[in-house]
Amino acid sequence: MSQSLFDRYRLGDLRLPNRVVMAPMSRVRAAAGGLATPSMATYYAQRATAGLIVSEGVQPSLVGQSNPGTPGLHTDEQVASWRPVTAAVHANGGRIFAQIMHGGRVSHPDTTGLRPVGPSAVAATGEVFTPTGPQPVPVPRALETAEVPEHVESYASAARRAVDAGFDGVELHGANGYLISQFLSSNANLRTDRYGGSLANRVRFAVDATAATVDAVGAARTGIRLSPGGAFWGVEERDVPELYTVLLRELARLEPAYVHLEATADEDVLVALRRAWPGTLIMNPVLPMGPKRAARPDADRWLGLGADLISFGRAFIANPDLVERMRAGLPIAPEDEATYFQGGDAGYVTYASYQHAS
Repeated sequence: MSQSLFDRYRLGDLRLPNRVVMAPMSRVRAAAGGLATPSMATYYAQRATAGLIVSEGVQPSLVGQSNPGTPGLHTDEQVASWRPVTAAVHANGGRIFAQIMHGGRVSHPDTTGLRPVGPSAVAATGEVFTPTGPQPVPVPRALETAEVPEHVESYASAARRAVDAGFDGVELHGANGYLISQFLSSNANLRTDRYGGSLANRVRFAVDATAATVDAVGAARTGIRLSPGGAFWGVEERDVPELYTVLLRELARLEPAYVHLEATADEDVLVALRRAWPGTLIMNPVLPMGPKRAARPDADRWLGLGADLISFGRAFIANPDLVERMRAGLPIAPEDEATYFQGGDAGYVTYASYQHAS
């Protein structure tokens, strides 16, 4: 029997009313100190009809912060600031995971006061946002072998704080050129210790971070997002099918709630990874920030190819009622790209549902 986007789904201990996931998207609206705000509570609560919401990337430590204006989960004040957000989502009948994002080398001392760290002393390509505007990404300090477990544990510590803050679970950001992705990479990771070189060593950081998080909050509350073959921030990956098959095999032993794949590899590679992964698969069917937004046909296609849940990013920005619009075949409103990262409520909580916009 074919699956519908609007079928219910059991994810860990959660009963999702549909298979639509709101993908994590940076909106840089946090207050000073990485605190969540009342506007963030409104924003996520407006979108609570999604089967699952995955929050914007949340840094697990100060050195893990990539951009200014992003929220954290490494202080008691940050935990307290998130509680009204998760409460608002739950009051509207929703479910929300926190995406834990350690930026690694994609950071700047002007943002954190600290030199970025990474697997090796290799700079990312491009410019990173700082409080004074975009600047070239600096060369990170290569982590000593003895330091790596501290950064592994930062994911688990942030996960504990996320659950304390009322989140239903966490998603480790293992994609898009950030720290976990850097360890998977063949050009950002030039290590010769147990975290570099062979495929088994290159996946070790991702597996260790997932294992620590599972130990901290349980497998049913732990997911991970991956971008096989993605070239974000200059990362390159050799042997993509083999690398991710090894990674998925190791992750499967931990039985996390899900793996969340981005469409960053050829379809045949992604379908093979679906077959290699025995658990729940969330598929994001279009390239992040690519020329195309995910639409209902993309979702139906990937459900037919074996995905269990489908995530939508930009379509949720201007359509807080995206699930209802897709269910009823209503028009999908375009978002205003100029308001993506400008701060404030305009282009954030000001988009209306279809019944109020029409």
